[in-house]
Amino acid sequence: MADLLWDDVSSFFDPDVMGSLPDVRVPNTSVEDWQAVLDLVEEKGWECQYSEGETVLLVPRAEAALSCPADAECPDLRVWPAADVLAIFRFHAEDEVDFDVDLRELQGQDRLDVFCGFLREIGRRLGKPVLMDPEGDYGHAVLSFDVEADRVVLLADQRVR
Repeated sequence: MADLLWDDVSSFFDPDVMGSLPDVRVPNTSVEDWQAVLDLVEEKGWECQYSEGETVLLVPRAEAALSCPADAECPDLRVWPAADVLAIFRFHAEDEVDFDVDLRELQGQDRLDVFCGFLREIGRRLGKPVLMDPEGDYGHAVLSFDVEADRVVLLADQRVR
């Protein structure tokens, strides 16, 4: 059974309403949590690409990715949990795992199921909620992987179009 039904949540995946790149985050994390995400990507065999600026490199340990000099470009890890579904993790700070998704890639029930599965995998591995905020509206999550319910749940009322 699907965590969320497309007909119930489609407005939360409308780029004109939410912005095309909502912020997905796991608050209150550590270097160990970041490493657990890197390990999960490897274990699942998800296609990925790590880069620092324009330079593509092998995926390092989390502590190395998080310790780039202040004047360097923030490293990122592009992860494809399925074809044409991309999540871009940015190593800004150890206390929050954060990544972007493109809502234009997450249209319809099949893609929603892939996205929810991805959030579930991360949330289960870390034992923490995975929140999605509208682009530029940090701290106002509309959906989340709920650790106790072990599923992705809607946190906000349906937006009026």
